[in-house]
Amino acid sequence: MSSTPPPRTRPVIAIDGPAGAGKSTVAAHLARQFGLLNLETGAMYRALALKAIQNDADLDSEAELMALAAETRIVLEPQLEGNRVVLDGFPVSHRVREPDVTAAASRVSVHPRVRHWMVEQQRALGSRGGVVMEGRDIGTVVFPDAEVKLFLDAAPEVRGNRRYRQGEPKAAHETEAAVLQELKERDARDRTRAESPLRPAEDATVLDTTGMSLDEVLHAVEALVHHAVGESRVHES
Repeated sequence: MSSTPPPRTRPVIAIDGPAGAGKSTVAAHLARQFGLLNLETGAMYRALALKAIQNDADLDSEAELMALAAETRIVLEPQLEGNRVVLDGFPVSHRVREPDVTAAASRVSVHPRVRHWMVEQQRALGSRGGVVMEGRDIGTVVFPDAEVKLFLDAAPEVRGNRRYRQGEPKAAHETEAAVLQELKERDARDRTRAESPLRPAEDATVLDTTGMSLDEVLHAVEALVHHAVGESRVHES
């Protein structure tokens, strides 16, 4: 008996790219535009990082993190305003956006066994299709068969400015220069890690948004989705 899963009736849209490239904005727009679920996989890493902080775990110890993962349940509940993140039954949507969790998530995500565990969770979430899934290895690892693969990028200075202006809580001493430095360090970790380094899939469409307005970016990605899967299929119920 074949173990091949049934074909998806609606597409998976994979959006990858570095921090501050606009993945969340684009994913939320496409989800609204086409009636898809928006699954932000980065929130899952943030949730595990938060649990590690709460348990005073060593962020550099893969064994400690996997022990935590074994007793962790992370749920993403799509809402109009974005995903509601639930960690072990408790809502943590706002807490996982705070700077200490953001920094911890970047360290947690470099561990191969942690990434394997996350990939299993993410594949289960998107197995039926009809989702926009954003992250750093969606098109290369989680859903290499995604019907649409986008890789968003922009100059580090532009991404740093965007990240600084976002509504995440900022410490009084946090400057734009400090945010840019942290972003560059995160880029280096993401692009050079041994497991699933950040890179575009071979068949991904790379969109550099450095000199583009938000409206231009959104129009471009809508056109790419229509071209890749056709309007009738992406809107199919």
